[in-house]
Amino acid sequence: MLELKNVKKSYGKNEVLKGISLDVKDGEIVSVLGPSGCGKTTLLNTILGITDITDGKIIFDGEDITHKPMEKRGFNIVFQDYALFPNLSAYKNIVYGLRNAPDVSTKEEVDDLIELLDLKPHMEKSIIELSGGQKQRVALARTLVVKPKLLLLDEPLSALDGVIKESIKERIKTIAREFKLTTIIVTHDPEEALTLSDRVLILNKGNISQYSVPSEIINVPSNNFVREALKTWSISVILLFLEALIGIRLMK
Repeated sequence: MLELKNVKKSYGKNEVLKGISLDVKDGEIVSVLGPSGCGKTTLLNTILGITDITDGKIIFDGEDITHKPMEKRGFNIVFQDYALFPNLSAYKNIVYGLRNAPDVSTKEEVDDLIELLDLKPHMEKSIIELSGGQKQRVALARTLVVKPKLLLLDEPLSALDGVIKESIKERIKTIAREFKLTTIIVTHDPEEALTLSDRVLILNKGNISQYSVPSEIINVPSNNFVREALKTWSISVILLFLEALIGIRLMK
């Protein structure tokens, strides 16, 4: 379990995170949702260890990792721009992280992951030959082969649309279930957050506005900020969530 206890982050007089306390259960998918500048990316970076916190504690599996270096936390991130190596094939990108840790994943495990992500036909292609969805899956595979303890995704679907976006969402959910991998996703997209996550964390100006399951956010908004946010979400977003919840197509 990941726990944040009264986590604060300031840059000079600018307090970006104003006392964030929450828990993320093992194998849970949590989306962090909120307007630009609310502290989403800063929160992700403090968990990863890129950014030091000003105050508070970060606990993982009962261990205080507040001051533990990023490389020793065992977490990994998939960035919005994928950060793939253009001079390497898709396969070499995927296994790149195993160069210094060859025993982390066996060849069979790597092959199984490639199969799970439906990447087998693309292994010898260069990165520039891949579509956006294929690049996203390669980036996921590269992260997963090193078996992170926690998976962090920064706007993972922002460059995708339509069928490809839905396919990647389903693969993320499948991976979280099969690997029991705790996953935290930063997104600006309410539809993405509501249909992909077990729980959604809504941030506003560095504070938690609501942290709960999607159905509760829709049916029992905790304050005016969430209520006003709901008004801006189109009816199609709500219908998409309901479709995902009950498994019946409501939109034509």
